[in-house]
Amino acid sequence: MKVDLLAFGAHPDDVELGCSGTIALSIAQGKFVVLIDLTQGELGTRGSVELRKEEATVAASILGVQKRENLKFKDAFFVNDEAHQRRVISKIRQYRPKIVLCNATTDRHIDHGKGNRLVNDSCFLSGLSKIETHDEKGTIQEPWRPSLVLEYIQWNEIQPEIILDISGHLETKMKAVEAYSSQFFDPSSQESNTPISSKNFLESVRYRAQNLGRLIGTEAGEGFTSKQPLSIRNLDDLIR
Repeated sequence: MKVDLLAFGAHPDDVELGCSGTIALSIAQGKFVVLIDLTQGELGTRGSVELRKEEATVAASILGVQKRENLKFKDAFFVNDEAHQRRVISKIRQYRPKIVLCNATTDRHIDHGKGNRLVNDSCFLSGLSKIETHDEKGTIQEPWRPSLVLEYIQWNEIQPEIILDISGHLETKMKAVEAYSSQFFDPSSQESNTPISSKNFLESVRYRAQNLGRLIGTEAGEGFTSKQPLSIRNLDDLIR
């Protein structure tokens, strides 16, 4: 199966917070999009594994993605080693994406930086023909290296290297984020407060998108960085 966009998140809700406007835009453009969560977020202060799974399913439905998977790595304790890389490589080779989206390069939660390095390294290794992986039926997979890996922005205010115009898709992004009602602002919740459960944090998701849009003269935007040089074929591509 070949997809246009494969988006990874260390936890369910990472993708929604960081790049769901981009996903909604891509789907509106007719692109095939798959989401993969590395962990189940089982160490999260609020909610439960079962509830996070339900919320992730609802969020995926709001975005209209074709498929969502969870690799069930250990929350907070997964590492960037061969065993984890092979799991991610297998998924990259299964879906053969042109573009991969992944966690921020560095962030408040240690899993975000780890997830970034794991996915970036796996995207490179996936192109090496002497690394052998198998699909679910035991068939040897062909090497595949995505053309582009972009890193979305999360808690930390990282300077973006590229801003994508997501005008017309901000409300979809917010609905997907708000599907995680156990994690974000809910004045009726009796669970412990966390840095992401405040009203301020939820409002900041909308404000950041609007502010990034302001920087490029549009309604809303999402910012990304990349470990590889970004290129274009025509200077006119830089003109809105």
